[in-house]
Amino acid sequence: MGGIFGAVSKKDCVMDLFFGTDYHSHLGTRRGGMAVYSEETGISRAIHNIENSPFRTKFERDVNEMSGNMGIGCISDMDPQPLIVRSHLGTYAITTVGRINNEQTLTTLCFERGKSHFLEMSGGHINSTELTAALINQKNTIEEGIRYAQEMIDGSMTLMLLTKTGIYAARDRMGRTPLVLGQKEDGYCLSFESFAYLNLGYHTLRELGPGEIVHVTPNGVEQLRAPDKKMKICAFLWTYYGYPTSCYEGVNVERMRYDCGRILAKHDGMKPGDLDYVAGVPDSGTAHAIGYANESGIPFARPFIKYTPTWPRSFMPQNQSMRNLVAHMKLIPVDSLIRGKRLLFIDDSIVRGTQMGETVSFLYESGAKEVHIRPACPPILYGCKYLNFSRSTSEMDLIARRAIKELEGTADNSVIAPYTDYTTDKYSQMVDWIAKKLNFTSLHFQTLDDMLESLGLDKDCICTYCWTGEE
Repeated sequence: MGGIFGAVSKKDCVMDLFFGTDYHSHLGTRRGGMAVYSEETGISRAIHNIENSPFRTKFERDVNEMSGNMGIGCISDMDPQPLIVRSHLGTYAITTVGRINNEQTLTTLCFERGKSHFLEMSGGHINSTELTAALINQKNTIEEGIRYAQEMIDGSMTLMLLTKTGIYAARDRMGRTPLVLGQKEDGYCLSFESFAYLNLGYHTLRELGPGEIVHVTPNGVEQLRAPDKKMKICAFLWTYYGYPTSCYEGVNVERMRYDCGRILAKHDGMKPGDLDYVAGVPDSGTAHAIGYANESGIPFARPFIKYTPTWPRSFMPQNQSMRNLVAHMKLIPVDSLIRGKRLLFIDDSIVRGTQMGETVSFLYESGAKEVHIRPACPPILYGCKYLNFSRSTSEMDLIARRAIKELEGTADNSVIAPYTDYTTDKYSQMVDWIAKKLNFTSLHFQTLDDMLESLGLDKDCICTYCWTGEE
């Protein structure tokens, strides 16, 4: 995924930028970056690898050396950024969150129109932020360029662009990712996460709407493009990505997870005496489990604890086999809460099934009598084509797809529809296959209708593509 933060102030804003960006560390694991502008030195920038150490430790020295009253920062799960670009539009820094599916088409377009060149990244792909800047540079003004880039990109692209006059900011065309305006006495901020600026003295001004473009200076906010009415914000912001204190479209993440667990328990039928404990797979499963426990009356417990001093979420490596190892290494069992116990675990989702399968094996090896699994969302059947939700390179990495292939002999889209409906026999067969494959005592997924009920938003404004395949 990734997260972005920007600040403009009548005084130096570097410390606000530093802490505001750091508060997005749960959204990315690969690179961190900051760019600031001052009249004396222009734009200065720092980018560091954060795969093996936190953002703060890598940028503490930069904070002491940088100065400026406007700046943008990012936590990136993909390419290095912010980038500094010099073009006919002037010199600016740019940072983005999103995904470009038509990279080759847009690259060819830029070659044909402006004979551009790109710095090729490892693996042969082009930095998405650099390609976005190249599209912006096709037009005569930054505002026109941002509109053009948003229209041309297949996928999604939320961005901030730092110039000597202020920060241009745009939420992606369908509002799949959030962008919030904050305000305090001497300036403004822009943030992916709504909590990232609260301890810095800002209060929420408003959320940008889908496709909205603004220009922010220390003296005010100018709307350059009004928001579109149609929105498709990603539901995983609540179930998985978002930090518990965040709000998106007015709905708090922690509250949604409580309600999601509560509704899951209400329809699941488990009651006191059926289980010893309800638990959450940390971190995002914990609030779901509390909601389930409160509704069912079954005690909540933590049968294993995450060892956060050295294995916080933001340090997860890129290599999948190493990610699986880390997922195992960071969870420490509590023997007296596992041995001989009947346990029900709630996780935010089951994607590939690898980590959940290993977790359940770990619980049985630690003496668990039963392990029941309740994912807080439906089975994932389609790879996300709008955000970098998963590092899977193929939809066949998804365990639900592998189940369908085993049952049908194929897993192409033509046979998927019955498996998206929890009332069908095919859906039940898929769930039973996954439960047997991963050695669960029982498996019940949250239904799409119940998950949407816990959000409390109009279902037409929520993106559910990864579960339904419907855009």
